[in-house]
Amino acid sequence: MTRRFGDRARFCIEIGEITPPSLRTVDLWASGKWLTTDDNTVFLPTFMNFLRSTAAQVRRRDVSPCPYPDHSPEEIFRLLDADDETDLREQFWLMHWGETVDNVTTYVYMDGDNLVIVFGYWRASHPFPDDLGKVFVARIPPDEFAAVLEEAADLLNADFPTPTQGRLPEGLPMSSREPYPVPGD
Repeated sequence: MTRRFGDRARFCIEIGEITPPSLRTVDLWASGKWLTTDDNTVFLPTFMNFLRSTAAQVRRRDVSPCPYPDHSPEEIFRLLDADDETDLREQFWLMHWGETVDNVTTYVYMDGDNLVIVFGYWRASHPFPDDLGKVFVARIPPDEFAAVLEEAADLLNADFPTPTQGRLPEGLPMSSREPYPVPGD
């Protein structure tokens, strides 16, 4: 069963199947576009950390303001994307969550009371060729964005087997100090 947090039209995380012991299907959506077209399998310990640290950063409002207030979001994306001479664009990297989203370039900034996510697909193999070369824009209140991340991380954490939950596969040790059994010993 897939669980959805948020709204696909703005920002959404959909959590699907578990692949034991530490992988899970997770789809990300923004502005009605599927971001995880190339890889929607996450390594839970790392991905949960990405979600929680990003949510905390957004809740602190530790997100850069709009870099070019007199430009449209599409122009801002293109200006940031073209800037490889300075580290300006790095100030707007917020959703760098590993292989899950390495098929899409994203920049995030605050504009008034909204978090603005501008993004574009860059791989020629993108399954929706009409999207290539286009810039997409999602606007969402920062607390709503952070809540989506936190709620998704909470569900992922609740379903993640840990030794204290006693849900490790049969035969695995409950303590990290115990050696793992070697087949045939």
